Order: sequence, then C-alpha cells, then structure tokens
Amino acid sequence: MPELITPTVRLRNSWLEAREEWPVGAHQDGTGLRLAGETDLTDPGAFSVWVERLKRQSDTSVAVGEGRVHATHWWIVEDGTYLGAVDVRHYLNALLLDLGGHIGYSIRPSARGRGLATWALGAVLPEARALGLDRVLVTCDEDNPASARTIERNGGVLEDVRSTAAGVKRRYWITL
Repeated sequence: MPELITPTVRLRNSWLEAREEWPVGAHQDGTGLRLAGETDLTDPGAFSVWVERLKRQSDTSVAVGEGRVHATHWWIVEDGTYLGAVDVRHYLNALLLDLGGHIGYSIRPSARGRGLATWALGAVLPEARALGLDRVLVTCDEDNPASARTIERNGGVLEDVRSTAAGVKRRYWITL
C-alpha cells in the first residue's frame, strides 16, 4: 500500500534510481527539483541540503525567495521505494495561476499505470483544505490524457486550455 511521507535522506538511493528512469532534463512536477538548482544530487551532502530545502519550503515564517511560493512536499513511497512526488503550493503567483496550479505530481515511469497519481492527488486535497483553500487549480499538458483523467477523477472541472510559456496546458479547478 502506498503512503505519503515527508522527503527523507533515507530514500536517497531509491530516489536516484527513480531519477535514472526519466529522460535527462525532463520536468518532474511536484518534486521541488528547482530548489536543488545545479547541485549534484548524487552527492550525499547536496542531497541532504535539498531535502531540508523541501521541508523548509512549507514553513511560512521563512521567506521563500523571489518568484517562489510556500509549498508542502511529499514523496509517494511503497515498501521503502520512492515512486513519485506530490506537492501543494499554499497560494498562487502569476506563473502558477497561468500554468502550474496549486498541486503538482509526478510518478516515476516504472510505477505508472497503477493509479498512484490519482490516489496521491486525492490524498493531498484534504491537506489543501487544511491550508484554508476552498478550491485548487491543477494543470496538465494538453498531450497528457492520463494526467487529465487523474484530475477529472478527483473532481477537476476544466476551465480552459491555453498556450503558456511551458506549452499548451489544460487548467482544472477542484472544489474542496
């Protein structure tokens, strides 16, 4: 049975194995990889620093920096294996309103097709409600029907499809 956990250095090797399944430079929504910058995450010390940044991003008493928002990150884990990530962004800035939304998620390629994204999105909706949100924006690429189904299965109502700086996005709202 999968579970959501706070990111941990304990799963470094599993996370690194999962990363190898992705094409080089692929965007992994919900992972917080942008917080790592150009850091070499194969280095245990750098990985530890990145995990602490992920945890700290949810602390609203700490400034998150220009262009960023507070977010809570979870890893999707089963039997000690990293399967993916999901995050809830506490509020939207202009960029997230246009193309990113409140919630991001990604599943490692070898774990897809099991309903993990649908489960994870459903699992974090109560967390978004606890943050005081009454509805959340969730987006996906126009050419990603699996992600569109994930959002729709969790109550997503399509607002529009638009061209953005990151390609054509389907934008859904989920009422909490």
